[in-house]
Amino acid sequence: MLGLALFTAVPIGMSLVMSFYSWPIIGERSVRGVGNYVDLLTSPQFRRVVLNTVLFTVLYLPLNLLVSLGIALWVASVRRGRQALRVIFFIPVVTPIVANVLVWRMIYTPGGALDGLAQSAGVDAPNFLGDPRWAMASLVLMSVWQGFGYNMLVFSAALDGIPASINEAASLDGVSAWSRLRHITLPMISPSMFFASTMTLITTFQVFAQPYLLTGGGPGVATETLVLFVYRQGFASFALGSAAAAAWVLFALILLVTAVQFAGQKKWVNYDV
Repeated sequence: MLGLALFTAVPIGMSLVMSFYSWPIIGERSVRGVGNYVDLLTSPQFRRVVLNTVLFTVLYLPLNLLVSLGIALWVASVRRGRQALRVIFFIPVVTPIVANVLVWRMIYTPGGALDGLAQSAGVDAPNFLGDPRWAMASLVLMSVWQGFGYNMLVFSAALDGIPASINEAASLDGVSAWSRLRHITLPMISPSMFFASTMTLITTFQVFAQPYLLTGGGPGVATETLVLFVYRQGFASFALGSAAAAAWVLFALILLVTAVQFAGQKKWVNYDV
């Protein structure tokens, strides 16, 4: 309880207090009330950052879940080497993010792997990290590769928990593979899907390392996310009050979206199958 209070409760309370102040690292502090929040909500840059974060989430979340579920279903159908495949697909999750980014920068950069493939086909590859039209898609692709392994393990564990006799009985009754997936497999792993989607959504809104290391939030502010904005406000501009206010706006967004998810789970999550 002492550790929770010192390293969690007190910093959270302090950040809330700081969000109502003009709080430089060095200098006099002054009360601003809701001024920091008003400045943020009326700032075109902040609105663009929020839009970037929402766009990243909208692109990343379904791709992550589809790739994770697809690979989990394929691995579950493999007779030999199943555990080895799971380890291989999980490696990007535990590999240091800096190493992952260095590899992907060599893939994306002009003269890199993708550019070489395009040149061999007689076409010019776009500047994936320097073109605002491609930067977000490149960031999402790298992030999906780096993060799908966790949900793949979650879905694999759920699939292993389905009794084989159920699918065997349905197959003997002439039920097609698609119908078994839709009416048996997905309903039975829906609690795991809800858990994976909720946790992935929360972490996606908090994405920081990928845009910071891969694109630096650029070009311009094309890939700058909310947490990267908080970091720059607090540790580049030294405006701790504004950074704290942005962090609480992020908290409110995550709380709202998570509440919507919990409210909607009754329509598709089955705990009694």
